[in-house]
Amino acid sequence: MKKDKRKPTTTDGGIPVASEEFSLTVGPDGPILLQDHYLMEQMANFNREMIPDRQPHAKGSGAFGYFEVTKDVSAYTKAAVFQPGTKTEVLARFSTVAGESGSPDTWRDVRGFALKFYTTEGNYDMVGNNTPVFFVRDPMKFQHFIHSQKRRADNGLRDNDMQWDFWTLSPESAHQVTILMSDRGVPRSYRHMNGYSSHTYMWVNAKGERYWVKYHFKTNQGIDILTQEEADRIAGFDADYHRRDLSEAIKRGDYPSWTMQAQIMPFNEAKTYRFNPFDLTKVWPHGDYPVHEVGQLTLNRNPSDFQAEIEQAAFEPNNLVPGIGPSPDKMLLARLVSYADAHRARLGVNYKQIPVNRPKVPVHSYSKGGAMRMDKVSDPVYAPNSKGGYKADSGRYPEVAIWSASGEFIRAAYTKRKDDDDFGQPGTLVRKVMNDAQRDLLVSNVVVHLKNGVSEPVLQRAIEYWCNIDKEVGDRIAKGVKGT
Repeated sequence: MKKDKRKPTTTDGGIPVASEEFSLTVGPDGPILLQDHYLMEQMANFNREMIPDRQPHAKGSGAFGYFEVTKDVSAYTKAAVFQPGTKTEVLARFSTVAGESGSPDTWRDVRGFALKFYTTEGNYDMVGNNTPVFFVRDPMKFQHFIHSQKRRADNGLRDNDMQWDFWTLSPESAHQVTILMSDRGVPRSYRHMNGYSSHTYMWVNAKGERYWVKYHFKTNQGIDILTQEEADRIAGFDADYHRRDLSEAIKRGDYPSWTMQAQIMPFNEAKTYRFNPFDLTKVWPHGDYPVHEVGQLTLNRNPSDFQAEIEQAAFEPNNLVPGIGPSPDKMLLARLVSYADAHRARLGVNYKQIPVNRPKVPVHSYSKGGAMRMDKVSDPVYAPNSKGGYKADSGRYPEVAIWSASGEFIRAAYTKRKDDDDFGQPGTLVRKVMNDAQRDLLVSNVVVHLKNGVSEPVLQRAIEYWCNIDKEVGDRIAKGVKGT
């Protein structure tokens, strides 16, 4: 008989097992024995193998690749990851926002676009979307916004009435809603959409000079979209359409790539710009701040274990390396805290020791203990100390967030400026950026959405909302909804 050269099955403790097919019983017809520790391990592990979903962005896909700098932006930032010729390993995760982990990829939704750069100065994480703006500008409303897009408490159903109720009572949402309801609301694949940091960040160069920056990742595959009819049809037979597309493209060597560009604003110009440049519901017109090419992002490796490498991936905008800092964007400042807290709740306090989240550089931290601690800790475990422990170096690594603020404690939006209007930019998008065919799709998408369970007076507010964006489009939507 030919000897089987396959490796033997073992328990998680490495102990060889007699069978992965039959339980240990009293005779072939008798009861199962409790001492069948391998059966107990299999059942117990199965009950615990799913980790909690992310709250938003639960359904996602991801891949590994690299980012290579192609242009010199060292005059604006000293960050090692953006120095000329630098090549950095990257993890990317794409996602929908509102759906659960099993929801269809082709629902109309904003798509997440998150990147983890494994730099020589530690992990740099960039969390963004496939849109350059967001629905709200203040983090107090973020949780309420997500709840309005999820499911009702009484019947567990998603509800268009709930969505439009929130949107029409939040006029700052108009820009993002216009993009969501446009042809770009359902990309054909993750490969055929752009990515944006949306938030404004700070760059600091080697001289200590400061700049404000927004990131753009322009797809090299070209923008392509699904119509609502195509998206609905695909959702019925392949809920994992986008996940499958990304995986199969990389598997066949058709590596997706994006050109990274940056809009750069001199530090002092933010003080007098015609609208608040840190407002997440606004874009910076390219005529005022043109894009500068930085480099190329390429994805060329699929995960080998989706659970370990994608589901456990933790992206957090507080991972900022020297030369890059936050801005006064209120949503960004809140996310510096909330993302890391979400990972501690979902994955445990030592989530950064999970291999996919582990930086490629040595970690010199005084953190200790906690569930699932993998890294060994040795004394001293406190600072300051005289025992030769780690010591912060403010000379080499000064604080990056070097901008000032003053004023009374107040709960309010940003200070109003000349062009701070919630409907101005979405109106420009409709009238000057979209063509006739795109406006037709916008009207059609909104009409279908509004006719699906939106009640009075929310419906009337929605029509007023669109008339505020563009009177002609609003009138067409009203006519479509009323069937006249």
